[in-house]
Amino acid sequence: MKTVAQPNDDEPLLEHSEKSDTETSHTSAGETTTQDSSISNGDDMDDKQETVDLKIIWNKNKYDLKIPVDSTGAKLKDRIHSLTGLPPAMQKVMYKGLLPEDKTLREIKITSGAKIMVVGSTINDVLAVNTPKEVFQEEVKAEENKKEPLCRQKQHRKVLDKGKPEDVMPAIKGTKERLPTVPLSGMYNKSGGKVRLTFKLEQDQLWIGTKERTEKVPMGSIKNVVSEPLEGHEDYHMMAFQLGPTEASQYWVYWVPTQFVDAIKDTVLGKWQYF
Repeated sequence: MKTVAQPNDDEPLLEHSEKSDTETSHTSAGETTTQDSSISNGDDMDDKQETVDLKIIWNKNKYDLKIPVDSTGAKLKDRIHSLTGLPPAMQKVMYKGLLPEDKTLREIKITSGAKIMVVGSTINDVLAVNTPKEVFQEEVKAEENKKEPLCRQKQHRKVLDKGKPEDVMPAIKGTKERLPTVPLSGMYNKSGGKVRLTFKLEQDQLWIGTKERTEKVPMGSIKNVVSEPLEGHEDYHMMAFQLGPTEASQYWVYWVPTQFVDAIKDTVLGKWQYF
């Protein structure tokens, strides 16, 4: 009878041991788990949440960004910072108006494929350009406080006395809304002609259109925006865009719906935080 050789208890079973090490590992609780050789890229949390694919446009460059739909505007700014190097405090992020930081993308109704426009430059450039601009705005505001209400001044009465335009957009007093997706129309300019305002966020321009022509004004060149409710029609405002250093360079628009006034100012002037 042949005797079958038994393995020596003192000899390690190398082949069996190596195979076991590569295939499984044992936890302290006695459970067996399969080893995963993949390396996390830091976006695992995003993969487990509902996400949207966005197109970020800044300084003529385009970036693709995938982000959870329940992220806030502030979180979006952080992700834009990682893509562009532009600090969140220096970003003016726009999607149908200035993007609120405290609301989620779901609340703002941003869906996949949306284009997010970002305007901003280095801290040195912003301080050089915008600080004098802010000082200028304060000086204009102080000067306005010394005068009688704008709507009573003779230069404006000739337009306001024409009455409310029949085709002006409806106004909602006591509310604030983001800019509509269509141009603001049906208003008057200083000559009494019809005027419409189109906010081209992707080009950072304000288009001021009349029957004769359309002026394409870079928002960065607008020094200030002033407005005042119309007496007897407080649900509408008269508004001026300061295109130069003197009052003669103000472009006046009458019968602006009050719910869009703050959105217009925020979009044109931005809300910069330097520190």
